Amino acid sequence: MSPAKPRMNQLQPHERITAAIRATTSAGRTALVPYITAGYPQKDQFIATLKAIAGEADVVEVGVPFSDPMADGVTIQRASHAAIASGVSLRWILKELTAAAPFDAPIVLMSYLNPLLNLGYEQLAAACVPAGVCGFIVPDLPLEESADFVAALDARGLALIQLVTPATPPERLKTLCTASRGFVYAVTVAGITGGAKELPPEVPAYLERVRALTKLPVCAGFGVRRAEQVRNLAPHTDGVIVGSALVEHLEAGKDPVEFLRELRAAP
Repeated sequence: MSPAKPRMNQLQPHERITAAIRATTSAGRTALVPYITAGYPQKDQFIATLKAIAGEADVVEVGVPFSDPMADGVTIQRASHAAIASGVSLRWILKELTAAAPFDAPIVLMSYLNPLLNLGYEQLAAACVPAGVCGFIVPDLPLEESADFVAALDARGLALIQLVTPATPPERLKTLCTASRGFVYAVTVAGITGGAKELPPEVPAYLERVRALTKLPVCAGFGVRRAEQVRNLAPHTDGVIVGSALVEHLEAGKDPVEFLRELRAAP
């Protein structure tokens, strides 16, 4: 069973993300932030799959399919291309989420910048509130170019979650941690999602450096796919982001809730 979800009614959307993770860490567990590509592998099962995962997760990252997902490995590239071919778009995602909200966990959209620009920042931010979307991860939006998007999000209390990496210089690491809302996304390995079979031995020390620079939760992503990894990371991070492994699980027609429970059951 997942930890009891905190009451969220009085919180800003970005605060809901933080509170959901903190509720789990306060209970002595590592938070789970699973990723799914919207509308994949079955478009008509998107909401059912999302609701099942949200019941077990602390925060859910929903990927907006994009034709050139440069930070993603072959699994998520494959998922994005198939979802686009089936007619999945940002507008469709927001419509589906709005019709199905509320969810048992805060929703974060992971999107490249082009779909967001195409919809328009103000319209996008307004549409997020009834859809249960609490924030964004935008891998190709540098902090220095994010002011307009952040202004639109701030007006609605939404988060722009910043990504940091082991190669981020110390001063920039501090700047990104300060700018982030919701949580800090600590990329564990250089490269793309799903590319690492094992996490580098220096990851724990890197995560501790990130945690020392922020009061927000820190969640580790890229390369996390087994309960053993969750157990090893648990002393050094507040949560783990699980993407490619879960997408592969869904592709194979397996139960995503069972998979997430196996990750939580790490002794």
